[in-house]
Amino acid sequence: MKAKRLFLITAISFICCMFFASFAAAAKSNPLESWKPKFDPSGAKYTCIISNVSSPALVGSSTGFALRDKLWERTNGQVYIDYKPLSVLGGEVEVLNMLQMGAIQGMGVSSVAATNLGPRFGLVNLPFLINSFEKLDKFVNSGKLFDHYMKAMEHQGIIGLDITGYGNYGWATTKPVKSIEDAKKIKFRVAEAEVNQLLYTQWKLNPVVMPWPDVPTSLKQGVITGLDHTPSVCNITKKFEVAKYYTYLNYAQGLFIWIFNKAWFESLPADLQKIFKEVVSEVCKDIREKTKQQEIDEINKAKENGIEFFSLPEADLAVLKEKGDAVHQKYAEQINKIYDADTCKSKNFLLEVQQYMGYK
Repeated sequence: MKAKRLFLITAISFICCMFFASFAAAAKSNPLESWKPKFDPSGAKYTCIISNVSSPALVGSSTGFALRDKLWERTNGQVYIDYKPLSVLGGEVEVLNMLQMGAIQGMGVSSVAATNLGPRFGLVNLPFLINSFEKLDKFVNSGKLFDHYMKAMEHQGIIGLDITGYGNYGWATTKPVKSIEDAKKIKFRVAEAEVNQLLYTQWKLNPVVMPWPDVPTSLKQGVITGLDHTPSVCNITKKFEVAKYYTYLNYAQGLFIWIFNKAWFESLPADLQKIFKEVVSEVCKDIREKTKQQEIDEINKAKENGIEFFSLPEADLAVLKEKGDAVHQKYAEQINKIYDADTCKSKNFLLEVQQYMGYK
């Protein structure tokens, strides 16, 4: 009898251990487990599904969760943001179409992909125009210039409320790149955006256009041998495990632009619209500050793990700046285009921004 009881206790203990081990493994395999809300959203009157392509470990991408928690608190549980990072809903181009159709309500879209529905958003991708944290702060605080920029998709039924960032663009590569000649041997992944393709054409480099979710496999298989991206993104998303070299360019700031379906937003009561805008502004301002420190931290972590960082000679940078100016000129017409929804009717918006930012 004692033997049977001991066997039963042992069997039950084994089953319990297996259950909890399986539960722990499932939690570990779900990268969003630790980001679950600490409240029950089932009673919300309004739900806003927001997509983002990146990992919430990136401060700029974690904006969605910060918005969720603060908006829930400020609206007393009336508005729930159901945030979907990590490309859960697909690549950015297809998700933009979902947003426009109203299948989802919001998106933290990258500035490079945003040009597909709002060419004016490509302004920040122009080389050496808004290419530092300090310049980005200056642009955000520019008043009418930034307001006009944020209306880039309004003619598409999409409103822009604010921005967060993910750092300064450069090159992560599988071979050291210390000069333009070195760069010509690299197959650079670039985003599905016309302005980026134009830039690499002017630089006479080798761009490979592909959606972000396709990058890990393509990098491992050698389809691409370099990335046009920021240090924080490359380190956090483990691209440095394959591309072990990084060349500083700092030619542009990477942005997440927080956009929303206009019809859905305007369906909210006026008081909730006001709170929604205030919360987005407050959260984005805080996140932009945190992003500055994250870039420093991620570069230091990468260096500790053996990633080598290089800077191009000044003469090479000057060549990239000179050739990049042709992109400003080629893209000017699209950036300057005025739509019915625009309240600012500037005839040369790009020139105004160039003068304001001290671009030469």
